[in-house]
Amino acid sequence: MVNKVLDYCEQYHMIASGDVVVTGVSGGADSVCLLFMLLAIREKVPFHLAVAHVNHGLRKEAAMEAAYVHELCENRGIPFYLKEADMAGYAREASLSEEEAGRQIRYAFFREILILEGTRHQTEEAKWKIAVAHNRNDRAETMLFHLFRGTGLAGLCGIPAVNGRIIRPLLCLDRQEIEAYLKNEKIRYYTDSTNQEDHYARNRIRHHILPYAEDEICRSAVAHMNQTAENLRLAEIYLGKQTEEAAERCVLPAGNVAAECQEKEPAGSEKQIRLDLDAFIKEDPYLRGRILHLFVERLAGQRKDITAAHLEGIERLFLSEKNGELNLPYEITVYKNYRMGMLVRGKQKKQRKKPVVIKGDGIYQADGLGEVEVTVFSCEKTGNIPEKRYTKWFDYDKITTSVLLRVRERGDYLTINSSMAHKSLQDYFVNEKIPRQERDSFYVLADGAHIMWVPGYRISEYYKVTEKTRNIMQISIKKTEA
Repeated sequence: MVNKVLDYCEQYHMIASGDVVVTGVSGGADSVCLLFMLLAIREKVPFHLAVAHVNHGLRKEAAMEAAYVHELCENRGIPFYLKEADMAGYAREASLSEEEAGRQIRYAFFREILILEGTRHQTEEAKWKIAVAHNRNDRAETMLFHLFRGTGLAGLCGIPAVNGRIIRPLLCLDRQEIEAYLKNEKIRYYTDSTNQEDHYARNRIRHHILPYAEDEICRSAVAHMNQTAENLRLAEIYLGKQTEEAAERCVLPAGNVAAECQEKEPAGSEKQIRLDLDAFIKEDPYLRGRILHLFVERLAGQRKDITAAHLEGIERLFLSEKNGELNLPYEITVYKNYRMGMLVRGKQKKQRKKPVVIKGDGIYQADGLGEVEVTVFSCEKTGNIPEKRYTKWFDYDKITTSVLLRVRERGDYLTINSSMAHKSLQDYFVNEKIPRQERDSFYVLADGAHIMWVPGYRISEYYKVTEKTRNIMQISIKKTEA
């Protein structure tokens, strides 16, 4: 059996020479078996091993289990770390189930010891591993648990063999193999009394559903479910790559967003992702759901509490004809603005930008916009009018007040044609489909209420250079990089 586990570890590149491996040992059959498997593997692949044990303080036999694991380690010269935890108290404080509270406490302790051991052995972090004792039955139970509660493809993969630093060397064994090995080797272990109860949903699956499947449907049900999980894992990897590529096709790069020359989000404020909805709609419906899940996960930093209903709500909003917004967990707000979708994490901060007074030649700084270079010169020195998006010429002699680079104000307007017809800046923003939540932070160049230039869009007809122009004001904006 050791060779079977060793082959499985090699297949998934779990353990290499010089690694630091911290394993959680509760004293139960699975974790005790894992400890002995790791000791056997260490004879062939030298690595540093340490054991972490958490006493959750829930059962009378917990102290005996801790003492037994300590004895196993002491007799074999393995560093042993013990944590006494109030799992019930933590569960109440964090509003978690005792099962989830215990899991969080254990993994936090494992990570703590891993840092300690990794530092002690002066190994690079890439060689730090946490070994846990899940087996094939656990994987089958997890698949059913996720299936019954509703899940996607990733949930049907069950427990992965490797997940970051976490490795699961026993995922190639079923529970019967583990117990048979311990019996043959005369290795003692403890049975957690709470595992015999049907209080937890997983225990009901373990005690009733899986045994029935093996007895009445197929003796190899657990093995077949694990093979299916592995096939689904490969499919998930492939679809993950397809999703990433599709997401890149949908994301609006900085050069395409409506407010590309406007203020980027200040450090420490909300994050956001913008989508080209025309590109999004072209993607396969299944990929669209995965794309949205990916984006929400990027902003939230996790998958927990993101449901199919949330993703369906976002897609309905993006496919609708109307603009709108939707609130999600983790303070994520989803907006639809014409043909752009936007996901923002954090509360929107409305910061009034300071106006920049343009007094003549020079270089000015506009908060979040970048460097603004101004040059005034005579028409006698002129060449061709530049056709750059962020460099414009204006008839300097038509300016009647101090030129301001500022955000919009009530009464702002542009001259939109050679007949000198006016249009309000508000109507212009609507016509150009500039997102509503960005309009109050959009810089414009103003001569009083008369807007000379909406950077990145157009200048006023009134200030255009003509054959009658004598003096020119050139303004160039060098955008702040995102």
